Amino acid sequence: MFGRMKTLTSLLPWIGATALAVVGATALRADEGMWLYSAPPRDALKAKYGFTVTDAWLEHLMKSSVRFNSGGSGSFVSGDGLVITNHHVGADDLQKLSDEKHNYLRDGFSAATLAEEKRCVDLELNVLQSIEDVTLRVNAAVPAGATADEAVVARRRITAEIEQESLTKTGLRSDVVTLYQGGAYHLYRFKKYTDIRLVFAPEQSIAFFGGDPDNFEYPRYDLDVCFFRVYEAGRPVRPAHFLKWSAEGAKDGELAFVSGHPGSTRRLLTIPELTYIRDNQLPYNLELLKRREVLLSNWSARDAENARRAREELFGIQNSRKAYDGSIAALQDPEFFGAKVATEESFKKQLADRADGREALAAFRRIAEAQATVTKIVGRHRMIEGRVGFNCDSFGLARHLLRAGDERPKPNGARLREYGDARRESFEQQLFSDKPIYSDLEILTLADSLGMLVEKLGADDPVVRLVLAGKSPRTRAADLINTTQVRDVAFRRKLYEGGSAAVAAAKDPLIEVARAIDAEARALRKIVESVDETKQQAQAIIGKARFAVEGTGNYPDATFTLRLSYGAVKGYEENGRQIPAITTFAGLYERSAKQENKDPFELPARWLQKKATLNLATPFNFVSTADIIGGNSGSPTVNRAGEFIGIIFDGNLQSLSADFGYEDRQSRALSVHSAGILEALRKIYVVDALADELVAGKRP
Repeated sequence: MFGRMKTLTSLLPWIGATALAVVGATALRADEGMWLYSAPPRDALKAKYGFTVTDAWLEHLMKSSVRFNSGGSGSFVSGDGLVITNHHVGADDLQKLSDEKHNYLRDGFSAATLAEEKRCVDLELNVLQSIEDVTLRVNAAVPAGATADEAVVARRRITAEIEQESLTKTGLRSDVVTLYQGGAYHLYRFKKYTDIRLVFAPEQSIAFFGGDPDNFEYPRYDLDVCFFRVYEAGRPVRPAHFLKWSAEGAKDGELAFVSGHPGSTRRLLTIPELTYIRDNQLPYNLELLKRREVLLSNWSARDAENARRAREELFGIQNSRKAYDGSIAALQDPEFFGAKVATEESFKKQLADRADGREALAAFRRIAEAQATVTKIVGRHRMIEGRVGFNCDSFGLARHLLRAGDERPKPNGARLREYGDARRESFEQQLFSDKPIYSDLEILTLADSLGMLVEKLGADDPVVRLVLAGKSPRTRAADLINTTQVRDVAFRRKLYEGGSAAVAAAKDPLIEVARAIDAEARALRKIVESVDETKQQAQAIIGKARFAVEGTGNYPDATFTLRLSYGAVKGYEENGRQIPAITTFAGLYERSAKQENKDPFELPARWLQKKATLNLATPFNFVSTADIIGGNSGSPTVNRAGEFIGIIFDGNLQSLSADFGYEDRQSRALSVHSAGILEALRKIYVVDALADELVAGKRP
């Protein structure tokens, strides 16, 4: 969900309130919605808050918002290309810039001058420029009566054509995005930036103050921020739009907006699909994450350098595991899931009384049949095509080299989508990244995943026998990692440029393993894509019927594209206690002292040394009723004037079911307060130039 995910062992105090959010599909609750910028909730905002959404206000916020392709959101906050996001969104880049002597993820970083700013290894940022509805063109390209397999090919061809045509015409990254599970297709055009430099990051201990015990709890006291600068042609970019910084920040009770890139929600799925998620997908994901968490925790405990190398990946695994704990608890609750069932049954009864309802009811049946097909092969698909049985960066590179060599000679529209011309620059940036890849960690993770391959498929499975080649998972993993050359960037370039012939001639052992399983991997992928196409076509029919019954004033599930959410800065009641909307620096020190300043409540030394310089009444974190999910991490929170008043970094415990439904009685979005950020920058870190740039909107 939120990039940093938390949970609690018992969800009983809030699950009943959350269930109310999904009883009726036709009535949106209060501040619900992750709205398209092309279809903002103008009437709802006017009716409840008296706020008029103007086109100019919307464009300014849209073009100030930034997507981190590593997963997360951010925003321009100065006219000199300064971007703010979360520390945990920037963690991947902090890790890649670190080495044995410099642990920027743990210790933080600060650049006093432009020359000291560190260029990120392979980070890409996107800024949305326009949205175009291409639904008619996409659907028209699929012949009437086409089989699902034929429709997949046709849709892939037209999607590649639209994206490449747009890229050639505009020079902008162009992505066709599927909305409403196939009910609509929109072309999103992004300005792409690839020269991104690290400016400032605090210590992880204050960015993630409270660690696991405070995960998904509130009140909170986290300085979860990270600053980057965007460059073009060797100079800081001058964005036409950036957010003015509010020194006062969020105020209790005021209207707040969130502009970010929620990753995915599943609020519009049918009951068979949700049943599959509850009974199959989530239990599997939890099993996998817990296995990897134990593996990396034990490895990290053996050596300090091991811990540094695994730190970011382990952090992500732990947070994902907590997120899935919360999601499965919601779906396993009879009241919550029963409300979803009741909603669908009510809608079906409405369809039964309509002349056009028969087609939609048939579509529901097709989705159920398609889901049953997926369930039969998903275990094998995960292991082979999903790479769960081959968990290491080296295998990912090997497969990409193999498939790029096979796919590039094909017509653009006939390739697997990730190898299309419109995605080529972004793909090559990742393929040729010189990020550090550690052979000892690669052996560890590959050996464990090969062991899981044996467990799930059986020792006598043809794929298992082929891959292991008569050796144990541990021995085979060591042999493959120690002999492959794919971690050499020059080697990758040579094979990529030479195409399939060069790839074959290299006889690289890991590439040859990828080749040995590729036919079955592609076949499994084809089945899943065919099923997805069937479900998309059925969802399009259901969506059309839903629009006819309920009207068009709704929003699609999240797709990691820019959305607008809104809500009030507002506290809540929990267990008979009123939780305030805003926390302060005083609360941070009280929390630390109560826990005897011990990990994970241990404050960095400078925070103890400079406590006397602070105004302890300064706001630190705050909550709002805005509707958010994973991918929103780093999203700017703005006021009516479009000023930056905070930055989303998490949700509270009660928000754990947001993947499947919205609730506003207790569910809250968590932000770092803009006033608190300034207070820390000036008085704790003494980076006045950075603070001055935020206030003035330009470098001093």
